[in-house]
Parts: sequence; C-alpha cells; structure tokens
Amino acid sequence: MERLQQALEKARADRGSVQPARAKVASGPATKSKVSGDLWSALTEATPNSAQLLRKRVVTHQNSREATPFDILRTKIVLQMRKHGWKRLAITSATPTCGKSTIATNLVFGLSRQSDTKAVLFEVDLRNPGLSKILELTPPRDVSRVLTGEVPFSEQALRLGDNVALALAKGPTTDPTRVLFSQQTETVIKEVEETYDPSLMIFDTAPVLVTDDTRAFLGQVDCALIVACAEKTTIAQIDKCEREIAEHTNVLGVVLNQARFARAEGGYGYGYGY
Repeated sequence: MERLQQALEKARADRGSVQPARAKVASGPATKSKVSGDLWSALTEATPNSAQLLRKRVVTHQNSREATPFDILRTKIVLQMRKHGWKRLAITSATPTCGKSTIATNLVFGLSRQSDTKAVLFEVDLRNPGLSKILELTPPRDVSRVLTGEVPFSEQALRLGDNVALALAKGPTTDPTRVLFSQQTETVIKEVEETYDPSLMIFDTAPVLVTDDTRAFLGQVDCALIVACAEKTTIAQIDKCEREIAEHTNVLGVVLNQARFARAEGGYGYGYGY
C-alpha cells in the first residue's frame, strides 16, 4: 500500500498539480423546501436477501467486523464531501472487474444504517450493468428511461429502509453515451436532487479507460472515487485514469480493492485500502 501511494505521488508530481475541472466548487447546498418523509416512503420498498448479499461480498447491511473497512471509507467520503460542499460522487475504475459496483453497494448499505443521512444510488454503467445481479433486485423500469425523462424517478426507484433509493438498470442500453451526454439526463438528476434532497448521490459508472461513457457523464458530478484492483490495476492505469477524471471533475481518491494481507493467526485474507 505504501509503495502504491509513493508511486502515485511521484506520478502526480511529475505532471504537476491536478486542477479540478470546475472553476467554481459549490460552497453548500442551496436553500430549498424540505421534502416530506412521505415522498421517500412512497417509493417501492425492496428487501434484498441477506444470504445473497453475503455471497456477493456485500457486508454492510448490518454492523459487523467485516463491515468496518467500508464504514471507515463511508465516513471519510462523507466528511470530505461535506467539507467541500459536494453531493454527487461517481465511483469508477480504470478497467473492468475491479469491484467498483461491489464497493458502491457496500457504501449505500452502510449509509442506510445512518438514519439521518439520505442517499440515492444511480446505476449509470449502462453498457454493462451489474447492480441488479449483485442485489437480485429487478426494477419495474430501466434507469435509462428515467434519465431520458420517459419514466418518473418515483415509479422506477426502489427503497432500502427509510433513507436509501436505488435506480437500477434492467439490462444493457444500446447507446449509453447518447443518454449520459444529453441535456435531459442533467435535468433529471437535478430534479431528483431538488425533489428528494439526498445528502449524497452516488453514481456507479463505467470503467474510464474502456469506453467514453464515463467521460460523457463526469461533468454531472462533484468528484470521483477510483477503485483499483490489487495485483491487476497498474500504476500507469491509475495515473491515466486520474488525469482523465481531473479534466472533468475532482478526484476524491483511490481505493485499493482485493488487497491480500497476512493474518495474525496465520494464512492470508483480503481487504481494502484507501
């Protein structure tokens, strides 16, 4: 982990300071009328199977030792975003199969245990969606139809507990970039933010170095978190991913996923670093 951090710092120093794409960072949410709890409770409730969640390595639906690394990550993210007045977070990776969707899911379940925090998770990896498989939940309509304005968010989103909403994909979208780059998508996200007033909006996006889908969408968020896979993602890929993101928004940080560590009692386990 220290070698990864040192290599990243050297790469950043070699190319100079990364400047955020937005010239003006929001100082805080605008004053708006608070939406009643009835609007959240009107969303269709979903109750994922606990055994299925554990099989998919989603461990934050209840307080446990396994949930602790994600809870720490959750708290760090929330504090950093509050500090800057940010509300929209993209979770991405340089390449596929780094675990970004699993981390996004663990974050929102961790947030669901914070009763004073409301969060919305949008699945915008429209080319290769995976959240429905992780959760074994099927939304009534596809999230792409919400983003294009065909279906209201209230008729598509699923609710976890009292304070988390999920806007999931039913399947791949034919032309994701067209949807994500459209003015209508920007309008819909703004309307959801103003209507439901979430503390945090999380967007599970496509890998940055594979298609232009995430580039087309990054202007909609305040910051992005990069998920790197231990022994798979290279320093060069992380560095390139950071540079690509920094052209459009702020880089919140890098999470090292599937890191192998030596257990005190012998043997090896896998964990998370950030």
